[in-house]
Amino acid sequence: MARSAMGTVTRDDAEGVDAASNDASEKTVIVKPAANAIRILKYLVEAGGPTRSVTISRSLALNASTCFNILRTLVLEDVVEFDPVAKTYSVGVGLTTLVGSLLTEGQRVAAAAPQMRDIAARYNITVTLWKRLGPDKIVLVKSIPSPANVRIEMAEGQRLPVLMASTGRVMAPHLGWSRKDLKAAFKALRWQTPLSFEDYWEQVEAAEQRGWASDQGYFTKGVQTIAAPVFDRAGDVAFTIVGVMLLGQYADEALDQIGVALRDAGQRLTTALT
Repeated sequence: MARSAMGTVTRDDAEGVDAASNDASEKTVIVKPAANAIRILKYLVEAGGPTRSVTISRSLALNASTCFNILRTLVLEDVVEFDPVAKTYSVGVGLTTLVGSLLTEGQRVAAAAPQMRDIAARYNITVTLWKRLGPDKIVLVKSIPSPANVRIEMAEGQRLPVLMASTGRVMAPHLGWSRKDLKAAFKALRWQTPLSFEDYWEQVEAAEQRGWASDQGYFTKGVQTIAAPVFDRAGDVAFTIVGVMLLGQYADEALDQIGVALRDAGQRLTTALT
């Protein structure tokens, strides 16, 4: 038993004090690799776009080799994405998965921005994210403009009929509508370049096979769009990720590359957005 100016301290009390002291000392221990990994993730979130390893290490005053090794580990864990062409890093969809239940839809959409921005920069196109809204509408929830001087800009919040443009070709097979209902809805659409339902449906079927759809100036003259689906957990198309460019801006081979890039991004965003 010990005594102090405050009175008598029992053995149990002393042990409690010792335990509290041990807990306090343990809480002050910082595991540097873990702390640096968190610093890197925070930096990438604040950067808002692809960043090179050397830029990250200099900004955070980290050893270049240490920074690179942490980034490589984060890539393997799918919380950071690496662009092998540009040699840059950005926040990965795996990070969104970790905190998925805590995120609002707005935060989920914001988490899609780095991938959208990467495609926009790689191909000099505007990249948009459309969400299905009710049974027969879609709404633009995110738009990343092309970095090119001449570009097409899209206003967030605008709505379109669900069958319209390249997104419509992606959505159409997943609506659960009869052929008669599809034809009736299609007939009510106004295309700037005339398009028959038969030709439209051929394009829908082609889109299903390759995983992305294209609208070559039918919806808006002079504008081409390429859309890929983002499925929800039930297997329905909840969003589409869309590349918007000038008609004729790219040859067919390059358009195929853009379509594949959007398709792959859509598959990754399925986890982040739904």
